[in-house]
Amino acid sequence: MQPKHFYDVVVQVAIIRPGPIVGQMLHPYLRRRQGREAPQCLHPSLEPVLARTLGVPLFQEQLLRMAMIAANFTGGQAEDLRRAMGFKRSQARMQEVEGNLRAGMEQNGITGKVQDTIIQSITAFALYGFPESHAASFALIAYASAYLKCHYLAAFTAAILNNQPMGFYAPATLVKDAQRHGLHFQPIDVTRSQWYCTIEKNNDALHVRLGLNYVKGLREEAARAILRARAIAPFSSIQDLVRRVPELRKDGLRKLSEIGALNFIGKETIHRRAALWESEAAIQPRGPLFDGLDEPMDEFPLSAMTPTERLNADFRVTSVSIGKHPMAFHRPAMNALKVVPAYRLKNLRNAMPVRIAGCVICRQRPGTAKGLLFLSLEDETGISNAVVMPDVFERERVNILGHGYIMVEGELQNIDGVVTVRAATVLPLALAEAKVPSHDFH
Repeated sequence: MQPKHFYDVVVQVAIIRPGPIVGQMLHPYLRRRQGREAPQCLHPSLEPVLARTLGVPLFQEQLLRMAMIAANFTGGQAEDLRRAMGFKRSQARMQEVEGNLRAGMEQNGITGKVQDTIIQSITAFALYGFPESHAASFALIAYASAYLKCHYLAAFTAAILNNQPMGFYAPATLVKDAQRHGLHFQPIDVTRSQWYCTIEKNNDALHVRLGLNYVKGLREEAARAILRARAIAPFSSIQDLVRRVPELRKDGLRKLSEIGALNFIGKETIHRRAALWESEAAIQPRGPLFDGLDEPMDEFPLSAMTPTERLNADFRVTSVSIGKHPMAFHRPAMNALKVVPAYRLKNLRNAMPVRIAGCVICRQRPGTAKGLLFLSLEDETGISNAVVMPDVFERERVNILGHGYIMVEGELQNIDGVVTVRAATVLPLALAEAKVPSHDFH
């Protein structure tokens, strides 16, 4: 589409619905949009209705006007048609209306293939088609969201992370996308984090600080208690935190330790394993002899977590990580296997054999796609897309559905800047990193 005007976004919203797709309106519109096919109306009498959408009916209002012009529908009959295309989307009612449509078009001399095409356009909307006003409302949200993401990335990202669950992508993917667009994140920290994600200014740059709400299992009551105690005075130690916030249970304290949220309490920064050690000591019952003892238990120095261990802890406790992408740890191995990073695919020629790999962030099999499965894989450089034909899906079902990280071998399709890999083989990647959440079959 390559939208240039707001109305192009309205068309985009409408054209990907099952109604226009089943009505075979998608590809004709795109060919005309790209100048590869001359705009032609289904019938000369419909020119005033369809000119704005290059001769292709996309909106419910157009279908109603087509019925009134081409088939002499009265206002009452058009209302019956609107209801059939409405909330319940009754295909049975659409079949009843079809007889009246054909009879009316016969009276106007519209017969044969032209009549069949018009009927298909109208009856397909029983599957799901948008009114133009509805599409415009969605388009306004899409346009405003894109504007905010482009010009106010920190605010947009913080807001969308604070309103989960929503949308198509999991928070982990949203974080990585924002990082690739230049946004910096700060970790969850009981000395700085609020309940929700917030924006902080750092050397004139805006960063997003992850909120305590991302700690799975940490009760909001306990988090709010931490904030109230912190507002009175900074925590001098983990023992001080435990003493002043009795609402914080053992499990919550351990999870905060695991993700490094306790590393910055006190005068000296400690690492996660040291925080875990001190947390365990802080929650153990103590006799009166040790009352008031806030010194860290450092008689037995502990090694810090490795980057991979920190990554796994982040995903296990929060489902997000602001550190390296899991695939970054395996890029040398991927290079040895000649796996192409996502960002390089757009520069490769059409029809060449390629390998892509990453964590599966989306599996989609729309009812209108005739059995095709669409996969989105994410690596540290971006997102790559693959299409799986029905026979390949049946053969590779276990690998596609049963693994969080996969490698896809197939043919690159790079047409008009749209890049997809047509999968021939799907192989599992046995990686130690935690599985990234994916959006599957919604």
